Amino acid sequence: MSVLPLVFTSGWASGINAYAVVLLLGVFGATGVSDEVPASLQRTDVLVVVAVLFLFEVVADKIPYVDTVWDSVHTVVRPVAGAVVAALLAGESGSLPQIAAGAIGGSTALVSHLVKAGTRMAVNTSPEPFSNIALSAAEDLGVAGVVTFAIFHPWIAAAIAGTLLLLGVVILVFLASRIRRFLRRRAQRREEKRQARAAAFWPPT
Repeated sequence: MSVLPLVFTSGWASGINAYAVVLLLGVFGATGVSDEVPASLQRTDVLVVVAVLFLFEVVADKIPYVDTVWDSVHTVVRPVAGAVVAALLAGESGSLPQIAAGAIGGSTALVSHLVKAGTRMAVNTSPEPFSNIALSAAEDLGVAGVVTFAIFHPWIAAAIAGTLLLLGVVILVFLASRIRRFLRRRAQRREEKRQARAAAFWPPT
């Protein structure tokens, strides 16, 4: 129970930016800010790798359409990362609490990721890139702020994460029509490219 709020919050944050979560927790543990962080997340090689991946995410997540491709790739990565981080926080390898924590972290990360990816599809229907950049920056700051807050006030941070997750789901429902329009446009562009390649390969006689 003592790590449950941190497990939930880290799962929510992992669905948005898993690399930021691992990096923040690792730094907090390595610097002695928190003793809840397992040693495996504090390793220098782990921190270096996630720092590099975090920088890639910061850039890719702010480019329209590139962010959607990035999200598609991370449909598996983020939930798995959320489950692994949650399980490590729970400790006691192979124990029932660790398995339960991994399930909570992974499922929360999956829902959070779907909200993020769906919202980003809706935003990409706008022709200007500024809303995309603003949303990405807000997500980065939100993850950093909530995870940091969770170290000192875990239950309050978990309540904030739960509220944001629920709000995201509600917003996603309202944006469903824009998301469907985005998917239709993407399918149409793929079909146009396919026809263009076919026409180039088989020129008219």
